[in-house]
Amino acid sequence: MGTINAQEQKPVTVTGSIQTDMLVPQDDERTGARKDEAFQANVYADLMLQSKYVDAGLRLEYLEHPLPGFENDFQGWGVPHFWVKARWGCAELTGGTFYEQFGSGFILRTYEERSLGIDNSLLGGRVVLKPLKGLTMKALSGVQRHYWKWNKSLVSGADAELHLEEWIPRMQQAGTRLTLGGSWVNKYEQKEDILVPPDYTYKYNFPVCVNAWDVRASLNKGPWNLLAEYAQKGQDPSRDNGYSYHSGSAAMFSGSYSRKGLSLLFQVKRSENMSFRSRRKLDNPASNSSFINHLPAFTQDQTYALAALYPYATQLADGEWAWQAEAGYNFKRKTKLGGKYGMNVKANFSHVRWKGVTYYQDIDVQLSRKLSKSFKLNLMYMNQRYNKTVVEGEGGMVRSNICIADGLFQIAPKVKLRTELQYLWTGDDQGDWSFGLVELSLAPRWMFTFSDMWNNGSTKTHYYLGQVTFNIKSHRLQAGYGRTRAGYNCSGGVCRYIPATTGFTLSYNYNF
Repeated sequence: MGTINAQEQKPVTVTGSIQTDMLVPQDDERTGARKDEAFQANVYADLMLQSKYVDAGLRLEYLEHPLPGFENDFQGWGVPHFWVKARWGCAELTGGTFYEQFGSGFILRTYEERSLGIDNSLLGGRVVLKPLKGLTMKALSGVQRHYWKWNKSLVSGADAELHLEEWIPRMQQAGTRLTLGGSWVNKYEQKEDILVPPDYTYKYNFPVCVNAWDVRASLNKGPWNLLAEYAQKGQDPSRDNGYSYHSGSAAMFSGSYSRKGLSLLFQVKRSENMSFRSRRKLDNPASNSSFINHLPAFTQDQTYALAALYPYATQLADGEWAWQAEAGYNFKRKTKLGGKYGMNVKANFSHVRWKGVTYYQDIDVQLSRKLSKSFKLNLMYMNQRYNKTVVEGEGGMVRSNICIADGLFQIAPKVKLRTELQYLWTGDDQGDWSFGLVELSLAPRWMFTFSDMWNNGSTKTHYYLGQVTFNIKSHRLQAGYGRTRAGYNCSGGVCRYIPATTGFTLSYNYNF
């Protein structure tokens, strides 16, 4: 990070980052990995300037030889992200590309997630006003990014959020916060000629404008947090929903309670026909591009390899009922159950279904306990039902049980050793899986990791991986060699298919 003091009171701050992920692929008959190119890489370089009244930034992306899973439309290079933001008084104005989210994202969420190949930013203008205490108003309009081009349709919207406690002193005195919000989004997309099957004699009559609106309320009082939200979308026939003229809707309720040692969470969501894109006809309907909105999955994002083997993707085009409940409790130190160092227990339940068909379900219990000054143990059991036909197109229902043990040894003040043992057993799909990991950390510079995921069911294939990571100041370098299984990488209910790979990997990250 650097600072330019043109005037002592008004410094200009320069920050940025560089991210490079590279692969030298190899053919591997065992895993099905293919060497299509001698070298593949995704490179991103961000630069941002900040001052008292004006900020500006840009991003350079180089994907001429993109990593597996980023082929075809991702290929290319350029500066797809550039913006200027000005602030004056109660107003903020942005021109160029930008990201925005209204409420929970039911009708608008633009964001970047590089691991999923998502960047659905808008190119246009946005204004944010705070004319009164507790009131925030937004208005925007622009075209959406579609890989290296911009969709022709125009996306416009407005949002207002009012914090009532800022207006009512008694609420502030009681520690109560009540927020009300409302949003509107419009997609303007010109008509195009698409013939109706099976005789292809008639043409679809597409609406030029598609409107969507959202209302929400959140209440925070002491340990309680409550959120209710409802959204509706007008007629929006597209390839996603089979060119249906039915309107779409989404509703959710989320409640949580948290005090020292105890946490509770309950969420429920119902959605139908809420696929909302700025481009009604896509060559690849499974693509994550051109989405205007986002619906959270209400399933837990798993970090352990076998727990994340069958991840759930939100079904936007059809519909779903989704429930999630979670409870966590900390047993105090020096008690019968807490022992000398205390213990944490957490249980989670997720269930997603539609019209009597189960899409996904998991029940997991996690226990974390420090057994000595130098050793901490995490245990997890998970029962999962994954409808592979719904999520991936075929495969039926996969029923599995997963056991995980994760131990952390503090060998010396700057030396840690972490080990994982995981086992998944199922009579469906490819059968049972095993996973083992050993990770040695020599703070603050080095980390050595070796893992192996083995299908001891139908394929008998090992997916081994060895990595060395080196950190110095703002630089991070990681080199490795191994195999990656073909499958889905998911986050928040959004997934990207990654083909099998074998080869050498190199990653470099730098922040300044």
